[in-house]
Amino acid sequence: MSDPEITVAALAQTDGRFLLVEERIGGRLVLNQPAGHLERGETLLEAVVREAREETAWRFTPEWLLGVYLWRQPRTQRLYKRFAFIGSVSDHRPEQPLDTGIVGTRWLTGGEIRARAAELRSPLVLRCIEDYLAGVRAPLDPLARLDLDTAPAVPAQTL
Repeated sequence: MSDPEITVAALAQTDGRFLLVEERIGGRLVLNQPAGHLERGETLLEAVVREAREETAWRFTPEWLLGVYLWRQPRTQRLYKRFAFIGSVSDHRPEQPLDTGIVGTRWLTGGEIRARAAELRSPLVLRCIEDYLAGVRAPLDPLARLDLDTAPAVPAQTL
């Protein structure tokens, strides 16, 4: 079995609404947290800040680890290990072009996200929302320096 692909996701909530991106994947529009792949030479925290800025034009400040999740994409059988972070957003730059494939950002309530479950990029989107609403939180310190060489070794589970 090959190593999982390491991804990061940003969960930001303001006034009861969660920041999501609407993106075009395989010809269909889907909703996802701002998320993407860890790149060589960057830590998990650097990656989540970068991905959030590129996909939403917001500066994301990680405050907590929500969890570490495993998901196998049914069509491709690719395995993903997702590090999801809770944080806040500031310094919005509406003039900034968004990453390729991103149609726009959406601020949705948990109920609106549940109602649009068929439009979610993966089941991890709703799982992260549910864990957040359940109060799941862990400190950032143990993961602060993880990069591509060390992140695959972290046990895949939710905290």
